[in-house]
Amino acid sequence: MRAAPNLLDRPAPTAPADLTLRRGAARVLIDNWTGASTVPSRTLYPHQWSWDSAFIAIGLRHLSVRRAQRELESLLAAQWADGRVPHIVFNPAVAADAYFPSPDFWQSSRAGRAAGAPAAAQTSGIVQPPVHALAAWLVHLADPAESRRRGFLARVHPRLTAWHDYLLTRRDLGGGGLAAVVHPWEPGMDNSPCWDRALQRIEPSPPDTFRRADLDHGHPADRPTDLDYGRYVRLATEYRDAGYDDRVVRHRFAVEDPCFNALLVVSELALAAMAREMGLPARGHTERAAELTRALVDRLWDEEAGLFRVRDLHTGTPVDEGSVSGLIPLLVPHLPTDVVRRLHTTLTGPRFSAPATRLVPSYDLTGHAFDPTRYWRGPAWFNTAWLIERGLRTHGLQQDAARLRADFLARAGHSGFAEYVDPSTGAARGTRHFSWTAALTLDLLSADPKEFTP
Repeated sequence: MRAAPNLLDRPAPTAPADLTLRRGAARVLIDNWTGASTVPSRTLYPHQWSWDSAFIAIGLRHLSVRRAQRELESLLAAQWADGRVPHIVFNPAVAADAYFPSPDFWQSSRAGRAAGAPAAAQTSGIVQPPVHALAAWLVHLADPAESRRRGFLARVHPRLTAWHDYLLTRRDLGGGGLAAVVHPWEPGMDNSPCWDRALQRIEPSPPDTFRRADLDHGHPADRPTDLDYGRYVRLATEYRDAGYDDRVVRHRFAVEDPCFNALLVVSELALAAMAREMGLPARGHTERAAELTRALVDRLWDEEAGLFRVRDLHTGTPVDEGSVSGLIPLLVPHLPTDVVRRLHTTLTGPRFSAPATRLVPSYDLTGHAFDPTRYWRGPAWFNTAWLIERGLRTHGLQQDAARLRADFLARAGHSGFAEYVDPSTGAARGTRHFSWTAALTLDLLSADPKEFTP
């Protein structure tokens, strides 16, 4: 058990407040480490989650590059043969009833056999946003010599390329060059009002057919309603019963999400950087990133609203809701100048300027469905703030980025590294000691302005 103090005693910022914050964030990650990966929360989320692990690796690289590499490699070890990276990798040591849907519900090794689910690891059958290649490249940059010595990029690059190939072939359900998501859990913003209209088409599973373990650790006022949860279960059941095969299943929920595709653009650019580092051709990745950027603007940009919209592929129309997902494409480096200007105006305007924090609300403050405490229907999250801070820096908006960074660090420390905060009061909400909040705190404390920005 010597690893914990070693990690805590790594070189750190010298300011006492920063040092205290850093040690607190490091302690969260040490406590949530399982030996191969990091759980988002010991209580609410006791397994490995896909985009959580990417954010966690970004922070872990400031404590232990080897541990950050292991975080990503353990996730990719559960990749399916068709290329998908599942959104949960289950820990067999955790009780089956600790989380729902459990491995018994997903039945990945049996139901997903034709799609190439691993025989040993038990996983879910859906995915989460593709931030992994960006994370892997940042982990490499933390210690390039160690990365080269261990052959880290050589191991992860082909897996990450296969992951993107899956998204841009099997999941281009709209035929317009963007990846579609087929369940509200896939974009990571599970309960967003952006999904409400599409979910109305889905008959929920009866409440007596499942038991919600999330309510054992989360307040019902913060969590999705039973009605929405029943619809989530119905969609996951239908996908499972179709063998998780995107070529044959009739997806009754299918949307193109701005955040998901913006992260795919940035991760393609990260794959290009990896390829150049390894002496491999990078042009395919850069061309793919350019094509995705054009499709993102052509299909999802709403000039009048000043943000990107979700597109419902069943109706072929944009969803008239304002979400933080529509601001995250600020991450994309080669957006048209007028799009960047309008995004910045929206970000700093009354719809997303919260009264109690500079963290960005997950939903339009003036929107009809705004709820300051309910999951993704208003609360301000730390991971989306990190993405937007990076986007501001990408486009030279340094003062805005600095203000967001300062508030992020203050809120993270004051909230006990909460999952999210109430934008109206700044109060901590959700679970505490949340891993990606701690990890991204470490990253912002260690920010290097010369570091890779696509």
